[in-house]
Amino acid sequence: QVHLVESGGGLVQTGSSLRLSCAASGSILSFNDMGWYRQAPGKQRELVATATNGGSTNYGNSVKGRFTISRDNAKNTVYLQMNNLKPEDTGAYYCNAKWLGNARTLSYWGQGTQVTVSL
Repeated sequence: QVHLVESGGGLVQTGSSLRLSCAASGSILSFNDMGWYRQAPGKQRELVATATNGGSTNYGNSVKGRFTISRDNAKNTVYLQMNNLKPEDTGAYYCNAKWLGNARTLSYWGQGTQVTVSL
C-alpha cells in the first residue's frame, strides 16, 4: 500500500511552465512504473508520461517534446516538468504507481491536482 499526494498544479497562461510533484508515503523502488495521467472534463483519463524503475520513459503523443517525467527514488517522489503549456493541457493530473507481478498488477492513484491553462 502506498499513499500518493500530488502538488504543483495551478492556473497559468498559454506558453507557461509548471512542475508537478508526486510524493509517495513509502519507497517507490518496488514500483515498476510511476506515471502521470490526466483527465479533462467529459473525457477519459489518458496517459501523460510514465517512468520505469529501470530508467525508461514513455510519453503521450500530445506532450512529447514539451513534458519531462523524472523519478527520484531516494526522495520517493516523481516529477512532471511541463513546458509550453497549451489550453488542451487543462485537466486534473493524477499520479499513478504500478507494481507488475507475475499473476497480478497493483495500481495506486493520488487524488489529483488541477492544471488550467488559459489563452
